[in-house]
Amino acid sequence: MATALTDRVLMKGNEAIAEAAIRAGVQAYFGYPITPQSEISEYMAAHLPEHGGAFLQAESEVAAINMVYGAAGAGARVMTSTSSPGISLMQEGLSYIVGSELPCVIINVMRGGPGLGNIAPSQADYFQATKSAGHGDGRNLVLAPSTIQEAADLTLLAFDLADRYRNPAMVLTDGITGQMMEPVAFREGPSLPREVPAWATTGAGDGPVRLINSIYLEPEALEAHNQRLQEKYRRMQVEVRSEAYLMDDAVVAVAAYGLTARIARTAVDRARAKGIRAGLLRPITVYPFPTQACADAAGQVAGILTVEMSAGQMVEDVRLAVEGRTPVRFYGRLGGVVPTPPEVLAQIERLLSEVKAR
Repeated sequence: MATALTDRVLMKGNEAIAEAAIRAGVQAYFGYPITPQSEISEYMAAHLPEHGGAFLQAESEVAAINMVYGAAGAGARVMTSTSSPGISLMQEGLSYIVGSELPCVIINVMRGGPGLGNIAPSQADYFQATKSAGHGDGRNLVLAPSTIQEAADLTLLAFDLADRYRNPAMVLTDGITGQMMEPVAFREGPSLPREVPAWATTGAGDGPVRLINSIYLEPEALEAHNQRLQEKYRRMQVEVRSEAYLMDDAVVAVAAYGLTARIARTAVDRARAKGIRAGLLRPITVYPFPTQACADAAGQVAGILTVEMSAGQMVEDVRLAVEGRTPVRFYGRLGGVVPTPPEVLAQIERLLSEVKAR
């Protein structure tokens, strides 16, 4: 049954994510402050204890992710948040969580890199988020909001998907989305009723021994465990989500996610105003990736322009999806530089000229 929505309130993206997590029934938050996501920690510190939850500022991101590991193993609904360098520090613990099949939510508010880089928005963590969860063959579920409302909604969804698949779910956003303000409405109450899972190591009650670990010393046993995980990742494919904007009659498509998709949407509108039948294909889940939506677009349009705030990462998934059936071109800005609608429009026109000349 659908839950009622609250009145809309004006909030920063980071604050909306934190409020959504509280409404999702998060029981524990562990994190370490890093710009541009520190408001999530601040909001949790101020409000999570009011709802009976536990807030702890860890001494580092390494400590935070291992605290998440422990709380998730005890059956708590738990999350952490950080920005790009912090995600790098969390990789080992994240791999342990994946290997132990524990649900949790990670928020990554991306910033410019590599290295310390800067605190400007970026999308250069795409590979890190979607291709692995630390070392080994593990995967995160990864959701990429484009608005503050969607950031709140996808945070709620992330908790439910994490529980459903006993797997980490990441909300992948950026510094502008975390800092800008928009009206947002929240769903009342937890997204799903939740009891302590039967597998949790609570130390209470009779019954079979409950053991959570990610170590399998015999190669054959570890292979069998990995095969089970791979089957789970195949089941996750039903969770794919994407948006098609003005794609019904499009002759050229723009593929973009998150903040960049908002910019691309404006460029598509401006292209339409000039008589160019452009459309936007926006992945909402970047793992699982909307491969079929890209493949379907490839059979319709004369070319696809992928726009990212990176040197070109999602473009590889687009190219794999279309399998050479239509040209795929890339336009990106790096280091925290945000592309503008006129820049994207110029690239749409360039792609259209290129394909017409073939």
